[in-house]
Amino acid sequence: MNWMLLLIPIVGACIGWLANRMILNALIKRILPRKQPAIAQQVGTLASQLVSFDEIEKKIAGPEAMEKIMPLVEGHIDNFLRNKLGQAFPMISMFIGDKTINQLKEIFMKEMQEIFPQLMKSYVQNLRTDLDIEKMVTQKITSFPPQQLEAAIRQQLGKELRQFEWIGAGVGLLIGIIQVLLSLAIA
Repeated sequence: MNWMLLLIPIVGACIGWLANRMILNALIKRILPRKQPAIAQQVGTLASQLVSFDEIEKKIAGPEAMEKIMPLVEGHIDNFLRNKLGQAFPMISMFIGDKTINQLKEIFMKEMQEIFPQLMKSYVQNLRTDLDIEKMVTQKITSFPPQQLEAAIRQQLGKELRQFEWIGAGVGLLIGIIQVLLSLAIA
């Protein structure tokens, strides 16, 4: 048996591995940067479909948000009534005590509980008109440096990219084995 025939599958595996590696590099280094604006536009469109201002409104104007923010608001109102008001109007601090401060705080807190959801809904409405998510995401992806995009793709798909290279090696090896078998069958 000719030992040179054994080189055929090995060379085939190397060629298959190298071919797939070159294809991946061409895709990532040459084609991806050219397609980056189109990809950015598609991702921007998808992002604008995924982000729901109605859901945002429900989340920030809902009862759970109120429960989270009200202790902070109450702390600020208490600080205002006990400290800042007295600093701004020293005469007032002489006439109001804890009872009056607590009554005022209670009134302000009730008012805040009524006005806070309205403020948040108004805020979301302003966001809805002022914030173009599709445009923002498209611009960010378009301006993303190609080298960083390549690095991110290689980091996220490293295992799959190596598998693709090894598939090329396997196919090359298989083709080499078939060539050797055909050579032996013909000889």
